[in-house]
Amino acid sequence: MGKTTAEKIFASHLVDEPFPGTKVLKLDVVMCHEITTPIAIDDLMARGKDRIFDTSKIKAVIDHVTPSKDTKTATQAKILRDWAHRHAIKDFFDIGANGVCHAIFPEKGFIRPGYTVIMGDSHTCTHGAFGAFAAGIGTTDLEVGILKGVCAFREPKTIRINVTGTLPKGVYAKDVILHIIGKLTVNGATDRVMEFRGTVIDAMSMESRMTLCNMAIEAGGTSGICMPDMTTVDYLWPFISSEYPSKDAACADFKKWCSDDDAIYDSTLNIDVTTLEPTVTFGYKPDQVKPVSEIAGTPVDQIYIGSCTNGRLEDLRIAAAILKGRKLAPGVRGILSPATPDIYQAANKEGLIDIFMEAGFCVTNPTCGACLGMSNGVLADGEVCASTTNRNFMGRMGKGGMVHLMSPATSAATAIEGKIADPRKYL
Repeated sequence: MGKTTAEKIFASHLVDEPFPGTKVLKLDVVMCHEITTPIAIDDLMARGKDRIFDTSKIKAVIDHVTPSKDTKTATQAKILRDWAHRHAIKDFFDIGANGVCHAIFPEKGFIRPGYTVIMGDSHTCTHGAFGAFAAGIGTTDLEVGILKGVCAFREPKTIRINVTGTLPKGVYAKDVILHIIGKLTVNGATDRVMEFRGTVIDAMSMESRMTLCNMAIEAGGTSGICMPDMTTVDYLWPFISSEYPSKDAACADFKKWCSDDDAIYDSTLNIDVTTLEPTVTFGYKPDQVKPVSEIAGTPVDQIYIGSCTNGRLEDLRIAAAILKGRKLAPGVRGILSPATPDIYQAANKEGLIDIFMEAGFCVTNPTCGACLGMSNGVLADGEVCASTTNRNFMGRMGKGGMVHLMSPATSAATAIEGKIADPRKYL
């Protein structure tokens, strides 16, 4: 019987099965940021276990509130910074070099097909775009990961999601994943891996695949996974070129992690995107979605473009193409946060930053701050934000604030009109 990608990774990384159903896996990457990791660091220190299993496999960044906004967040940053220095962690990204974790870590080549990846952050599932098993975990599991380089999981079953057809003009990966979450519901993939397959996925860039996998958690998924292919190789080639004689050889090697044709799935969801519209959330759950035509005209106060979902260069290009030569609607504020310094610099060289600023956007440093209502774009009670982020929970971006999730294109069109708008008219 064939195996899914997740099953292959579990089998190759299995260290122990202390009791049926619980599998202890060897870890390839343990990622850390300044919101969840300091708690683990302090507890390990209190237990006399201030050690790291392998500093080369630890990746750390200050990204959620950066620069620090007050003494509390500065203290959190200091705990992570001191720990990274104390253990000589090479891959630590501090102020100036830091970016949103789920954008900067793949950008640096830290994720490979077949890897096991954990982080104390629910959107760790992003990295499954490379054909890896990547999952968000709690503090205790993070401590064990840092100390021993292992993590215990129940082996998840896999939902195969076949995405076929042709993406219509103005419809992007964000619209696809919102539509899928609407079909599955917020609980539909609980304790499951969401495996994205089909011709539409095959044609997507790595940036778009990361957008898909990033929001697997919003359907309850443990991880999202895409099959590694030549697109994956092209993205990783600067980091793996010394390991393979050619790209074809790398691709052939990566294929061993692809699900077998006779693999058994828990269920299958078939999606034809040919008639899909730009999609927007309403309410306070990510599965509450509507086509833009049904929600167009809803007034907004703020536009936010950024985050680990849609703050990459591809996203900025999409939004800038619509905003070029146009202005923010009166009374609406726009915030752009490129997800990493490299993305910021590339966008600047391409003239994208000028387009956003000329439209009236405030351009900030890379940060997660606005997405979880901590800094750089927090909403006031009663305010509404059109956002490219991943969560529309009540109060997510500020107490009493309302968030409508949408693609960079729909966000840009909404910025121009001051109300939720269909981006297709501007393309």
